[in-house]
Amino acid sequence: MMLSAQNLTLARGGVPVIAGLDFTLAAGQALILRGPNGAGKTTLLRTIAGLQAPVSGTISGADDAIAYAGHADGIKAMLSVRENLQFWAQVFGGGAIDAALDAYALHPLADRLAGTLSAGQKRRLGLSRLLVTGCPVWVLDEPTVSLDVDAVAMFAAAVRAHLASGGAALIATHIDLSIDAEVLDIKPFRAKPVHFSGASDEAFL
Repeated sequence: MMLSAQNLTLARGGVPVIAGLDFTLAAGQALILRGPNGAGKTTLLRTIAGLQAPVSGTISGADDAIAYAGHADGIKAMLSVRENLQFWAQVFGGGAIDAALDAYALHPLADRLAGTLSAGQKRRLGLSRLLVTGCPVWVLDEPTVSLDVDAVAMFAAAVRAHLASGGAALIATHIDLSIDAEVLDIKPFRAKPVHFSGASDEAFL
């Protein structure tokens, strides 16, 4: 397994949101994360990416294998599209960026400052970073936000190619990407609400 989680309990703002969650992710596998707003999808992805610690439980196989794409595009506005990709390639010890430019039709925009791009173009650039990291596990939070139909197809093709090369992906999305993937519904793992006694409630009044 490339990534596994056992008996995870996670909190947001000190309040438990997920409890008793287990999953595994193998090479060539995509796992689609589903659940209502506020169920803890982003909290789970941030925890898997190492941006926050779980309350309890274990995460195995992650280490430096993960490339994370959250709600922010993670681009530098005063660098060109090409320079942004070169920067991330250097950070992760990668090489050529041509495949990333090709995958998201960014060649015509290569010399444009990232700050001048439209929201959809910025999203394409942000997602193209995944291709220069060399990381085998992609952890993605609503990656298709701001993308038009053609760009969603580019993203889905990039994910399929990543899986075909032995990579893996954990994706929170409500969009049908037409990729072969299992679904993990986190609703059954929602933590029970915390109830305070009358004396404790008074402390918050």
